[in-house]
Amino acid sequence: MPRLGDEPGAPFPPSSEALDEPNGLLAGGGDLSSQRLLNAYRRGIFPWYSEDSPILWWSPAPRCVLYPQNVYISSRTRRRFNTGRYRLSVNRAFPEVIRACAEPRPGDHGTWITPGMEQAYIDLHGMGHAHSLEVWTEGKLAGGIYGIAIGSAFFGESMFSGQADGSKIALIALCKLLTRARIGLLDCQVSNPHLIRMGAVEIDRERFESELSRAVCGPDRFAKVAAALDFEHRW
Repeated sequence: MPRLGDEPGAPFPPSSEALDEPNGLLAGGGDLSSQRLLNAYRRGIFPWYSEDSPILWWSPAPRCVLYPQNVYISSRTRRRFNTGRYRLSVNRAFPEVIRACAEPRPGDHGTWITPGMEQAYIDLHGMGHAHSLEVWTEGKLAGGIYGIAIGSAFFGESMFSGQADGSKIALIALCKLLTRARIGLLDCQVSNPHLIRMGAVEIDRERFESELSRAVCGPDRFAKVAAALDFEHRW
C-alpha cells in the first residue's frame, strides 16, 4: 500500500490503484491538514480509520451517491415532520453534531471519528468548508448531519439520530437545501440499506469521477444559500 509524503500537498496515487479488497483502500499515512483533506475530497478520496491504525485513505467503487432531487420521503417521515415539532438550522452546532456522530452505535466497538478527525473537521468548519445541519425539538438536538461542500458537490460524512427519524429528517432537509443551492451531487461514499431506501444509488468509478470533476471546479454554492436560510416548515 502506498504511503503519502509528509508535505500536505503531496499527491495521492491514482484512484485506479485502489484495492478491490478491502474495497477502495488507496493509501496510508500523511496527516489531516486542511489542505490535504480538501485535495482529497476534490479527487473523491476520504480518510477512514480507527484510533489504533494509521490514517487510511479510500476511494471505493462502486460509489454511493444521492442526487438531492431524488431523495425519498416516506409518508411516515412526512407526517412526523409536518407536526411542527421540529426546527432546522445550519452551522448552529457543528461541534455538537460531529461529537454526536462520533458516539458508538449499538453493537459497534469504538468509532472511526477519532479526536484527531473531529478536530480536523472543526478546523474545516472554521474555514467555511465543513457544514452541519441540525434538527431540533424542544430545544434539544434530535438529529444532524455534517459534511464538506466544494463547488456544486457535497460530501456527506456522518449523521446521527437523537430521536426517532432524526437522521432521516436531517438528510431530507439537507437534500432540499442542496437542491435550492443547485448542488446536484451528494457523495455518500459507501452504500448501506438505509441510504438506498432514502434514494441513494451506486455508480461506477468512471461516472463518479466525471461528475465530481465538473462539480468541484465551480464556485462554492452552499455557503451563500445556507447564510440566507429560510427552511420550509412543511413537506
